[in-house]
Amino acid sequence: MAALAASARSLPVLDARVTMCRACPRLVAWREQVAGEKRRAFADQTYWGRPVAGFGAERPRILVLGLAPAAHGANRTGRMFTGDRSGDWLYASLFRVGLANQPTSVAADDGLELREVRISAPVRCAPPANKPTTEERDTCRSWLAREIELVWPTLRAVVVLGAFGWAALWPALRRAGIELPRRVALFGHGTEQPVDGRTVIGCYHVSQQNTFTGRLTEPMLDAIFARAAEIAGLKSA
Repeated sequence: MAALAASARSLPVLDARVTMCRACPRLVAWREQVAGEKRRAFADQTYWGRPVAGFGAERPRILVLGLAPAAHGANRTGRMFTGDRSGDWLYASLFRVGLANQPTSVAADDGLELREVRISAPVRCAPPANKPTTEERDTCRSWLAREIELVWPTLRAVVVLGAFGWAALWPALRRAGIELPRRVALFGHGTEQPVDGRTVIGCYHVSQQNTFTGRLTEPMLDAIFARAAEIAGLKSA
């Protein structure tokens, strides 16, 4: 797996290889079980049931890093943050800020386009209870590290959704050959950490646990993406 990731010369090649990964037995079993049993509301749909590759621009100025595909979201549709309530929040905010052409993301063929933004995750398969293990995160690191290598030349800002993604990012950057600061700031909403001329920004995850309780509001989320757009030199809406 590590060799397949490292030898990918482009994002399309890397994305294709990601979808073939079977490195984590627990995740493979779960994603395929969910795809077979389905949720009643989606009983007539064919689930993706495989690892989910990154989505968006091939030469992004902003990278958005989540956690892992949702069982009945990206694991169903095959596209990051597509078909679930977390994605509803994420893409609506990107649209309001001027970084997406539409506010919704319901299917991989719905016409959604991102403006110089790419969305990825440190774990590419849906995990049980939405909780990957440390071993699974580390096993998946080769995919993220190579993705970062490929987009780093154009990248200016990284928005990290949640503490899990924040912790996963730094070892991936190191594996990608990027020099890290001597001290990395602790995760927090709005925290900014300079890295090699780029800026990493912390943001509460768009999970229902945060959005339903008011821990993360639409203005808070919009402010994060407006800040990322400013850093990236993209005029926000």
